[in-house]
Amino acid sequence: MRAGFRGLTTRGRSFLAAGVTAVACSYLLDQDALLRVGVLLAALPLVAVVVVANTRYRVASGRRLSPRRAVAGQEARVHLRVDNVSRVPTGVLLLEDKVPYVLGPRPRFVLDRVEPRGHREVSYRVRSDLRGRYPLGPLQLRLADPFGMCEVTRAFTASDVLTVVPQVQALPSVRLSGEWIGQGESHSRTLALAGDDDVILREYRPGDDLRRVHWRSTARYGELMVRREEQPQQARATVVLDTREIAHRGSGPASSFEWAVGCAASVAVHLLERGYQTRLLTDTGLSVPGPGAGGSHSGADTSGLVLDALAVADLSDGGTLSRAEDPLRAGGEGLLVAVLGELDDAQATRLGRLRSRAGGAIAFLLDTGTWAGLRMLAPDTGGDDFRARVQQLREAGWTVIPVRAGDSVPDLWRAADGSRTTAPYREEAGA
Repeated sequence: MRAGFRGLTTRGRSFLAAGVTAVACSYLLDQDALLRVGVLLAALPLVAVVVVANTRYRVASGRRLSPRRAVAGQEARVHLRVDNVSRVPTGVLLLEDKVPYVLGPRPRFVLDRVEPRGHREVSYRVRSDLRGRYPLGPLQLRLADPFGMCEVTRAFTASDVLTVVPQVQALPSVRLSGEWIGQGESHSRTLALAGDDDVILREYRPGDDLRRVHWRSTARYGELMVRREEQPQQARATVVLDTREIAHRGSGPASSFEWAVGCAASVAVHLLERGYQTRLLTDTGLSVPGPGAGGSHSGADTSGLVLDALAVADLSDGGTLSRAEDPLRAGGEGLLVAVLGELDDAQATRLGRLRSRAGGAIAFLLDTGTWAGLRMLAPDTGGDDFRARVQQLREAGWTVIPVRAGDSVPDLWRAADGSRTTAPYREEAGA
């Protein structure tokens, strides 16, 4: 009953106030007719409160997201289903789904009547230009009387999460540094390999094809030896994302950090599509997939894990890349692609030492001053330091791709082609 009185609408409160006033005036003016009118006005919202508060509909709800993993800037559709599982029809139902303001206004739907054992389906669209994970729900159901005197809100407990991932751009196919000459069927056989050496011969096992018997080795060892079919080794790649707050400039979707996140997502998905066993590594020590995952995940599963991690990636308060460097010191990481913000001399030196432990190393080095507008105000601000970092990494063996605000990831990726000369740093004439 308390919920019912709290659910009195403006109309219901007005009727109740008018009824009480009419009853009071009837005693003051000694008017019996006014008393009957006052009782009627006051009784109507009270009866509505009793009826609505004691309504016990058995209603079930369900929610379906299409898709569950949306891309920033693209719409996703949320499908709601309400089932009346009781044997009596419902009255007027007002549905309201709880949605973060980033995704748009809260959707509301009015259902006139749901027959026994019947259901209704409604849907609405959400859209976000910002990546992240956004909770949807719980769905709220408002019960109202036919006169609009009282509304009671009841909420379901189930909720869902919509993941908005960074935009992934299609990258051109290039020959990466460290690959064997030739592409096509041999693209998975690279110098950036992390498996054990292939075993050419082994002992005969029941069921082996006799055409694979290696007679010379059989005569040498005194037992049947067969040729082992050559197994292609799994090419590995690591994408390192610099999330240090001190290494980036700008704010919001136009910041250098958001560009770096989108670049890391595009590169990781591209390498997975090319057959690389790829992992994401950040300066906080985060590794996706985890260290124990190995090759248990398929390319599609790994792509989903990486995009989910990048959807919630945030700036860190770290000052160095040491936590990302430690997992790389063991070597055998294959191809190494780093998306880096602003570096100092010591950090560039430490990264240069890691080059010898990878089959190939590509660095997207962001000229963060162009995101802060510094180059437009003063063309020489930070230019010498940035060119020094580029030259320092190149001398260490990295393929360095300088990045300025507004550059396209697919266009820059062509500079990673191992068969092409390294693109020089482009400095625009400042004004």
